[in-house]
Amino acid sequence: MAGVSFDDVENAFHFVSAAPYGTSAAYLNVETGEIFYQSEMTGIDELDGKKMNWDQMIEIPHKNDLDLGQSLVYEFVDVNRPDARHQVRDMFTRRGAYGRFKEFLASNDLLETWYRFENEREQQALRHWCEENGVPLSD
Repeated sequence: MAGVSFDDVENAFHFVSAAPYGTSAAYLNVETGEIFYQSEMTGIDELDGKKMNWDQMIEIPHKNDLDLGQSLVYEFVDVNRPDARHQVRDMFTRRGAYGRFKEFLASNDLLETWYRFENEREQQALRHWCEENGVPLSD
C-alpha cells in the first residue's frame, strides 16, 4: 500500500473520538488507504452493502483506546498546575467533569495551553499507533 495521509487518519480518529465509546467507527483499508465511516448516532454506514475483505481492514482507535482520556488531563495538571491535582481529580468523580475542567483551565488562563498539549499528545499517540499497526504514512 502507498502511504496514507496522516490528516485522513487523524480526521477519522476525531470522528470516532467525538462520540461516546463504541457508537462510531472508522475502518482503514490497508491495501487502498480508503477510510469507511459508521455512526449509530447519525446513521452513517459507508460499509452498508459493500463486500469487504476484512483481512485488509483495520479499525481506527477511539481516544480511550490510546489512553488519551483522564490520564492526559492528569499529566497536564501535574506539569502545569500541580497544586490543583486534588481539585482536578475531584472534578472527575462526577458527571460533567470535562466541562468543569475547561472552566478551570479558562479561569487559570490555561485553555490554549491545554489545546496545544492535547493536540500534540494525540498526534504522537496516533502516529505511534500507525507505526505499531503497519500503517505507512505519506506525510
